Amino acid sequence: MIQIRPVSDLRNKFPEIETIVNSGKPVYLTKNGYGAMVVLSMEEYANLTENVEMKLDEADRQAKATDKRLSHEEVFSKARSVMDAR
Repeated sequence: MIQIRPVSDLRNKFPEIETIVNSGKPVYLTKNGYGAMVVLSMEEYANLTENVEMKLDEADRQAKATDKRLSHEEVFSKARSVMDAR
């Protein structure tokens, strides 16, 4: 079940929030009824970002090896097709 809490719960109910995020689930925090932030465990954050640096390094290497450049439409189209395939 999605956990949506007011941002004040981060201060007032920290142990509760900590238990939820340590179980691998994110907690969505709201301020004045609107989404403000998401709290994740360090492990979940690492899972989301672990390949980013590697992919950026790969892109830098490819950019140095060729003069070919892609438009933003080509990049986003390719990204969408990869995401849709999952």
